[in-house]
Amino acid sequence: MKNKHLALLALGVLASAPAMAQDLDIKLTNLTHGIYFTPILSAAHDVNTHLFMAGSAASSNLQMMAEGGNISGLSSDVQAVSGDVVENPADGLLAPGASVSFNMMTNNSNTQLTLVTMLLPTNDGFVGLDSLELPTVAGTYTYYLNAYDAGTEANNEIVLDGSGATGVLGIPAAPGGNAGTGGGGLTATESNTTVHIHRGNLGDGDLNGGASDLNNGVHRWLNPVAQLVITVN
Repeated sequence: MKNKHLALLALGVLASAPAMAQDLDIKLTNLTHGIYFTPILSAAHDVNTHLFMAGSAASSNLQMMAEGGNISGLSSDVQAVSGDVVENPADGLLAPGASVSFNMMTNNSNTQLTLVTMLLPTNDGFVGLDSLELPTVAGTYTYYLNAYDAGTEANNEIVLDGSGATGVLGIPAAPGGNAGTGGGGLTATESNTTVHIHRGNLGDGDLNGGASDLNNGVHRWLNPVAQLVITVN
């Protein structure tokens, strides 16, 4: 009976003990030739949370991020389920070839890592990592991330001021100054309206017209578009 009471006491102590925090150092590198990353959202959360899923329709908050780079809605979604977030660690745009490093402390109940950031210039393209199971053993782990299309906007490849607003067709900006003007638009429709692997920018060689405002010598890419290195301390 004494041993039983001791076992029950031990279980009670374990149940009431606070969850331990996990200390992660994270480094994200932009692997593209001419594409910029908008403010980054890194989120640790439970297994039941997804900010996006390939093959499913985008949420309104994912659409807001993918079309205009606004991560506030997705950040609120994570915090509403007691997730941990790091917002905009690069303090703005992350240029081609550049890296950003940041620390993230996570509650051990938040075992999954999601990372998103819009690709500029694109209509609704984004770097996506969906619910990676965080490593727990001390060490360094490397992952390569793909570009996704949110499926919420046609990829017309036309740069248009103000088009970062949800539902306004166009690319809000082309950082780097390599885009053209006067494009007629590659398409006005999107056949796949779920989140899917991005086809990549097509662009063209006519900076004063043509079908696209994007430069096919600068703005094309192949997956993967980012490298993620996680160091568990």
